[in-house]
Amino acid sequence: MPEVIFAGPSGRLEGRYFPSKKQNAPLALVLHPHPQFGGTMNNRVVYQIYHTFAERDFSVLRFNFRGVGRSQGTFDHGVGELSDAAAALDWMQSFNPNATQCWIAGFSFGAWIGMQLLMRRPEIFGFISVSPPANMYDFAFLAPCPSSGLILHGRADQVVPEGDVAKLYERLAAQRGLDIRYEEIEGANHFFDGYIDDMTSSIAGYMDMRLEESPAF
Repeated sequence: MPEVIFAGPSGRLEGRYFPSKKQNAPLALVLHPHPQFGGTMNNRVVYQIYHTFAERDFSVLRFNFRGVGRSQGTFDHGVGELSDAAAALDWMQSFNPNATQCWIAGFSFGAWIGMQLLMRRPEIFGFISVSPPANMYDFAFLAPCPSSGLILHGRADQVVPEGDVAKLYERLAAQRGLDIRYEEIEGANHFFDGYIDDMTSSIAGYMDMRLEESPAF
């Protein structure tokens, strides 16, 4: 899990990168929650998602958005953070030009950024969107959503009401040619306190299903 520093649009960005030992391994980028509310790449949910990909022989990167940790720059209300995510994906692809698949994953604010990146990068094969803040940000740009993926939410989420995420799922699920899965974890709050293992199990199960259907190696 080596530390990495790479160039971003507003200066250097700090990350943690796991390079798979398998040739042409698939890639995954994991995005953290809101920088102004304590979100970092070391967030527990982000950390678990990162390791779930690594355990499946993905080359996977998590990093700090601008202004967080040792990443340079200042918070830019999502605009700059989307550019940071694009730069992070570019950096990872520069070392893995023949990757068989590319995935994007994000938690809360990171889920919103990740879904925007999904719309701009046709090579992204799948997504994991954990606690997407559908009550705070407009997800109407997902028209149509270009890839299948998982939306995961805690039923006791005190930050993002269950109904808002359910409506987002229903809108995406109505689109043809996609398989959008929506899973809720009973009792889990926004941060999955006490339910991290349940969250990880859901993500792992979904990934294993997708990889069985479309092997990455």
